Amino acid sequence: MMAIIINLDVVMAKRKISLGELAKRIDITQAKLSILKTGKAKAIRFSTLEAICRDLDCQPGDIMEFTR
Repeated sequence: MMAIIINLDVVMAKRKISLGELAKRIDITQAKLSILKTGKAKAIRFSTLEAICRDLDCQPGDIMEFTR
């Protein structure tokens, strides 16, 4: 079981932004963003995390959560 939970979909819903729109804004493919959003990604580049946080005006902890 993965100890890192991705809450990107929650933040996106609060901001009323679609997967396609966010992908376009941060210059990443929808497929890659979808893998991240669904928690199936094994890693994330800091540059991608920074772009997401900048665009959604949030902190990394808003979209990622550690569980035991």
